[in-house]
Amino acid sequence: MSGYAFLTTWCLEAPREPIWEAIWDSERWPEWWRGVVAAEKLAPGDETGIGQVGRYTWRSRLPYDLEFEMTTTRVAKPHLLEGQAQGELAGIGRWRLFEQDGDSPVTAVVYEWNVSTTRPWMNLLAPIARPLFAWNHDWVMRNGGHGLAELLDCRLLSAD
Repeated sequence: MSGYAFLTTWCLEAPREPIWEAIWDSERWPEWWRGVVAAEKLAPGDETGIGQVGRYTWRSRLPYDLEFEMTTTRVAKPHLLEGQAQGELAGIGRWRLFEQDGDSPVTAVVYEWNVSTTRPWMNLLAPIARPLFAWNHDWVMRNGGHGLAELLDCRLLSAD
C-alpha cells in the first residue's frame, strides 16, 4: 500500500457552528460538494456519534471512483471530528475547526487525511503517479471549500 498525508485548510467568513453542522451532515455532501457522488449513513453510532459509519463514493478529475467507509472515532463538537477509513482508501481523517470571534467571525477548517491506497493498480502506479494523485485530492478539496461557502452564503477567504 502507498501512503499519503494531505493537509487542507479552508478559511470561511462564517461562524464555526453552521460549518460544523454542514460537515457533520455528510449525507448531504453530494448536494454541495462537487466530487462527492454518494454518501449514506450505515450505522448511527452512540449519542455523541462515535461509532457512526458512513459509506462515501468520490469521483474526481481522474477517470475513476473511490469508495470507502468511515467510522467516527472522536467527536468534540464543534471543534473536532475524526474517523477511520476502510475500503479503497484506509487511514485516518480529522476535521478541526477554529473560530476567530469579532464583528465578522472567521473559521479555519483544517482537514488532515492520512491514508493508504488499497487498489493494486494505484499502488503499482504510485511511484510515478503520486503528484497526479495529490493534484486530484487538492481539486476535490478546493471544490469542498467553494461548495461550503456557497451553501452557507459566505466568503471563502482561502482554500489551500
